[in-house]
Amino acid sequence: MVYEEIAMIKTDGNTMLMVLSITAIIAAIMFPLYFALRKDTSSPPVPLSIAVVMSAVLEFFDLLTLCNPDQIYFWKKFSLMTEAVLLPVWLWFALTYSRQKGYRTISMPLRFLLAVSPLFVILTLMLPVTSFVYSPDFNTEKVLFLGNYGFIFYILMLVYLVAALIQLELTLVHTTSTSLWKVKFELLGTGAFLAILIIYYSQGLLFRTINMQLVPMRAVVLTVAIAMMFYSRLKRGSGVINVHISQQVACKSVVLLAVGMYVIFLGLVGEGMKYFGNGFQRAMILALVFFAGLGLFIVLLSETVKRRIKVFIHKNFYQNKYDYRNQWLHFTDRLSASQTRENLLHSIVSEFCDTFGMGTGALFIINQERDLYQQAAGIAMDCDDVTFGINDPTIKSLASSRWIVDLRDNVAVSESARSRTFFSGADACFIVPLFMNEAVDGFIMLGQPHSNEEIYTYEDFDLMRTLAKQASSALLNLRLSDQLACARELAAIGKVSTFVMHDLKNLVSAVSLLLENAQEHITVPAFQNDLLMSLGNTVIKMRTIISRLQHLPEKSSLQLAPIDLLQMAHDTAAMITGRTLEVTGTSVVAEADREELQKVALNLMLNAVEATNGCKPVKVEVGENGSPFIRIKDEGCGISASFIQHVLFKPFNSTKKLGMGIGLYQSRQIIEAHGGRIEVESSIGRGSQFTVWLPKMQAGMS
Repeated sequence: MVYEEIAMIKTDGNTMLMVLSITAIIAAIMFPLYFALRKDTSSPPVPLSIAVVMSAVLEFFDLLTLCNPDQIYFWKKFSLMTEAVLLPVWLWFALTYSRQKGYRTISMPLRFLLAVSPLFVILTLMLPVTSFVYSPDFNTEKVLFLGNYGFIFYILMLVYLVAALIQLELTLVHTTSTSLWKVKFELLGTGAFLAILIIYYSQGLLFRTINMQLVPMRAVVLTVAIAMMFYSRLKRGSGVINVHISQQVACKSVVLLAVGMYVIFLGLVGEGMKYFGNGFQRAMILALVFFAGLGLFIVLLSETVKRRIKVFIHKNFYQNKYDYRNQWLHFTDRLSASQTRENLLHSIVSEFCDTFGMGTGALFIINQERDLYQQAAGIAMDCDDVTFGINDPTIKSLASSRWIVDLRDNVAVSESARSRTFFSGADACFIVPLFMNEAVDGFIMLGQPHSNEEIYTYEDFDLMRTLAKQASSALLNLRLSDQLACARELAAIGKVSTFVMHDLKNLVSAVSLLLENAQEHITVPAFQNDLLMSLGNTVIKMRTIISRLQHLPEKSSLQLAPIDLLQMAHDTAAMITGRTLEVTGTSVVAEADREELQKVALNLMLNAVEATNGCKPVKVEVGENGSPFIRIKDEGCGISASFIQHVLFKPFNSTKKLGMGIGLYQSRQIIEAHGGRIEVESSIGRGSQFTVWLPKMQAGMS
């Protein structure tokens, strides 16, 4: 009778094991397959798909091992090979998931772990299974004892698991609060499965055994983890993109601390808790405890719960809800750290949402040319097509009250049907005005509070107004910067105009003198020849001035065609009268705009001639060294390194008394429009060398 009851319990246990494992296997296979068939942007990354499928393969082979004790070593061989592949794949996923620079951010130790991972597969193929694991009585007790190779193998597997879990932790920590909403279930799901694998394999570290009675617990966790990933991908999108991970010290990791405490706990339990007793039932108890902890993490990561806890603490334990000094300093630091216009505008909205517990927000700024308020930045609030005129009831209400508008009980601001529809759809709660002098420069709209029970009082409104003043100052600085840049451009145009007016005045004076003399000497043949020659030279000079003032060509407007650089160099050198330049090299064909490129060559050759005062040779070389080049070398006065670095290619800076200072600036713009570059080598008293590099001729061009 007793034996029959034992057999019945064993049969029920195997049935439950098969149900749990098969459920996990089906879920793991369906996860990547489902998204592969959908073919949309929510598909999981390749490393995650491979890791999930390999997890299903491991569950399959371990299930066959447990259900066929007589063939334990046959099936365990496949399990070992799968484990050798699975754990490095999980590390690969953790290192590349939503990372900003991908492989380049991986440290050398972690690259080494990935590089040597194929060796584990080779070892599992070459060595017999019994050198890794053995079991004297697997029919009675589902425990595998580890040999020397098995002990080392599973210790290294733990290293991979801990490293992967730490990387997922870093991704979670560095994810912004806005993006955390999208990815927390996927990160927690994958982290949960990695954590249960650590629990499963950590026995090898302390007891030199692997308790396969914990396989059902692993299957349950895998099923729940995949369900969380399914939910995250289907309901919350594909997750964050380009998370920047700064370098961290490993000892600061919470994961490392938790794993260390867990291993110490197992060591204290001692020999009496090696095999947990009652196998399957104890495994289920551990699974329940584990999921309780996982649920606690989910709750703590909830913005709604965190906001409610914060409000409760401040309401019951503090006199004031906010620490105004810290809030103002944090807001100022966040704005100061913004490097671009877009970052600054996004930081303003993000700080308002985080400070006042809002899920959505948008910043509207006035467009003075159109007299409209348009969205400049937003968080989870789609307002791109929404504008407010300067006579809109909302704007008038802000201007008249000069106070924060509470849309939840304010009727005046919602007189416009269009405004009411938008506010209702966006679930807007507050409008915070931004003033510049007496005018409304913009406003911040906040909505979807994390805690609907939170009561907002004058303390909140005072802080909103304080931060709004700081935001207004930041926007004013931004606008002044734009105006200063525009003023500098106008000043540059004025500087050019000064040169043009001076040169044109001289040319007009010369033409006027010719006309005066023509009244008396027009019938003299010699004078007629001089007149025509002078007018021709004047026209050439005026064309030169105009060509220098023309807009520099963009790459798309260049008249590109194959040209012989050596022939072009000879033709350009011939244009310089009174001075012979030495042109050498080989015939090289490049795809370029001949007219624009000749401007560059002529400018560089003239500069070289002027630098030598016509006393020393000027050499022009044409060739190809990976890419076509034209090199102009002189033995003139030379240029200092400081001048080259800070002044040489800037407009309106010239070493010549009559120079306009735009020749080299224009030359570099033309060459960069071609996709090339200009290199300069020079030393004082020894001369200069300018090398123009052009893109290599594409195959098939003629």
